[in-house]
Amino acid sequence: MLDLLAQTGLNAIYAASYISLVAVGLVLIFGVMGVINFAHGELFMAGAYVVVAVYADMHLPFFIAVVVGLLFVGCLGLLMERALFRPLRDNPLGGLVASIGFLMILQALASMGFGVRMEFIPPVTQHVIWFTDSISIPLARVYVIVAAVLLLSALWYFLKRTRFGWALRASAQDPQAAELQGISIAQTARIAMFIGAGLAGIAGALTAPLVSVNPHMGHSVIVTAFIVIIVGGVGSLEGAIIASVVYAFVHTFVTTFYGGVIADITGLSLMLLVLIVKPTGLFGSADRA
Repeated sequence: MLDLLAQTGLNAIYAASYISLVAVGLVLIFGVMGVINFAHGELFMAGAYVVVAVYADMHLPFFIAVVVGLLFVGCLGLLMERALFRPLRDNPLGGLVASIGFLMILQALASMGFGVRMEFIPPVTQHVIWFTDSISIPLARVYVIVAAVLLLSALWYFLKRTRFGWALRASAQDPQAAELQGISIAQTARIAMFIGAGLAGIAGALTAPLVSVNPHMGHSVIVTAFIVIIVGGVGSLEGAIIASVVYAFVHTFVTTFYGGVIADITGLSLMLLVLIVKPTGLFGSADRA
């Protein structure tokens, strides 16, 4: 029994790693731009398809494919900021609708380019780390965990210790006051979109060899990300990370012992419970972060 609990715990750590990357990117975009990006799950999907094209089809090294996925999806984020969100800057509902339209475009492009079938990518490595005879973790999952820790640590340093990070935080807290201080709202929006989209893209790229890649794989990811940011508090990066860990552990353990359907219901129940007890989320406030 202890071995099963330990193995489930390792699986939960892996799940928390990629969920937190997606959720933090979504929170960053909302915090700076005030836009709920419904296409965020499709940015995750786009990162996975970059790995299909670069790693599986062109046979380039996996980590080059991951970097290409980060840059490509980050540039998709810049395109969204310029073409969709900037013209609709004072219309949050319009930005939301535009992101839904972009979501459908990305799905259609993926279907046209790769078909609607599931893509199974060759494994990056067959190596498995064994702790005991019954407790192990594939090295490919360790890559995801290490990347999440490094990227989120780098983001924390960027936001807390650099001039651009201070500008982003100021824009998120009070855009008008930030603009009066000489901070370019357009520039901070571009930075937020590139980083936020890039985090979703690299999460998709890193997990691509571990899942089945298909044009609709972003649906479950965006639902999970929304649950996480509501539980953690909309606009709170720290809340998104902590809620990702809590959700991943609850969902993984319930899946292991009771099945996936019960786990999904438990996740939604967790969100409703938090909304009843603290409508702003665990780390949220009435004001936008």
